[in-house]
Amino acid sequence: MRAIQQPCEVTHLTPDGTPKVIRWGGRTYHLTQVLDRYRAGGRWWLGEPSRDCWVIQCGPVTMEVHKFDEKEGAHPQGWFLARMQD
Repeated sequence: MRAIQQPCEVTHLTPDGTPKVIRWGGRTYHLTQVLDRYRAGGRWWLGEPSRDCWVIQCGPVTMEVHKFDEKEGAHPQGWFLARMQD
């Protein structure tokens, strides 16, 4: 997977809060399968907040998407595309 490390837009969620439709780089990706879900504590020594993380399949594309609950330091609140393999 290649690192993206950019904000993305999530326009739809499943009932349990999993991102269902992701927009990034002028394209729209639709969830086909959840491969993993976990909660990351963040690197406290860098001031990173905790976040929910999903590794999802969107057709032939695999993505790792994070949701930051709160803004801390330089880290944005909201959705973030961490990694992608297409």
